[in-house]
Amino acid sequence: MLKIIDYKGNLEAIATKLDSRKESVNKEVNDAVLKIIDDINTRGNEALFEYCLKFDGYKINNENDLIVSEEEKEEALKLIDEDYMRILERTKEQITAFHKNQVDKSWSLFKDNGVIMGQMVRPIERVALYVPGGTASYPSTVLMNALPAKLAGVKDLVIITPVKEDGKVNPVIIAAAKVSGVNTIYKFGGAQGVAAIAHGTQTIKKADKIVGPGNIFVATAKKLSYGLVDIDMVAGPSEVLVIADENANPKYIAADLISQAEHDKLASALLVTTNKDLVAKVDIELKRQIAYLSRKEIIEESLANYGGAIIVSNLDEAFDVSNYLAPEHLEILVDNPVNTLPKIKNAGSIFLGEYTPEPLGDYMSGTNHVLPTGGTAKFYSALGVYDFVKYSSYSYYPKNILGDFKDDVIKFAKSEGLDGHANSVAVRFEEE
Repeated sequence: MLKIIDYKGNLEAIATKLDSRKESVNKEVNDAVLKIIDDINTRGNEALFEYCLKFDGYKINNENDLIVSEEEKEEALKLIDEDYMRILERTKEQITAFHKNQVDKSWSLFKDNGVIMGQMVRPIERVALYVPGGTASYPSTVLMNALPAKLAGVKDLVIITPVKEDGKVNPVIIAAAKVSGVNTIYKFGGAQGVAAIAHGTQTIKKADKIVGPGNIFVATAKKLSYGLVDIDMVAGPSEVLVIADENANPKYIAADLISQAEHDKLASALLVTTNKDLVAKVDIELKRQIAYLSRKEIIEESLANYGGAIIVSNLDEAFDVSNYLAPEHLEILVDNPVNTLPKIKNAGSIFLGEYTPEPLGDYMSGTNHVLPTGGTAKFYSALGVYDFVKYSSYSYYPKNILGDFKDDVIKFAKSEGLDGHANSVAVRFEEE
């Protein structure tokens, strides 16, 4: 089932195969989203109401229909059993325990000459969390985005999520919002929802940042709104890369490849190993485990088009392949997996050992599941507390210390042709 690829140092050929799976934003999608953004920016609520009816079937009569009421929250929470709430609370504890270590602090430097310098860390004031609605509801998305934002100190955190004709938000989303401490849930999504929260309307306050996953229209709207607001990232199809030696369990490998392939026909699930016999055993397990799964067709198409087994001569080559591809999820199924950490340069999230499967990270390990895809782990990081703060530097110089720097600053400024800069310093010493 898995196509076997001999490494032979040909990293570019492997990467090119995976590049073809990226969803390209065609001109039609781009133009459609631009039109929606411009319309929302021009007409505000009137345009938003029209698009919600057109795309989601939800008729909005007035601004009160835009938001989940307290009564709706109470009714939804009655539908959630105690054990599920326990799971959400346990997940919150796990995520909080990990992410609280990312909280950064302001600092100051006091020099002997009277100069004061430092950096202030301040939370972003207003953040909107996009949560997919309809048939796909992901309470884990709420927790993974909202809890780091709360730890960062974001005070004004809202959810936007599309609804169907009945105007109901999935109860599990409302439950996750309650556990995360998010009080405001808006009943709109899609490109129109992103546009509304990015630009603001007559009744919707503009956000400073938008985070969370969505379809190609949502992703395009976020990308086109960047600059007016900040965004987390533009995520592509999901992926996992498993590095395994001859002692790895083929049953576990197959299960982990399947768990990623079921996301999407464009998902990538790769095995990198030194052992061809292991690949044959994994193939047997893939056929056995896939047979009775509900998303069988998606899994098979994903594995056929973007799955594979890359055969390398040794584990150093395996890490070369992984670092070049910079996978979203990297599983290490080798002896003494923790000892391999120094070999890893590029990966969104790393799962060490056969009892740390990737789905544990999707839900409850505590690490974040909002991760860079498509090789962007070479320069992007997993979502964290640091994504919800901003840094401002400050300095204080007494006059005599500025005097020590005066001539050098003036000469530097003039070398760049900026006489006004030079004058800004010189004018302070004209009397002398």
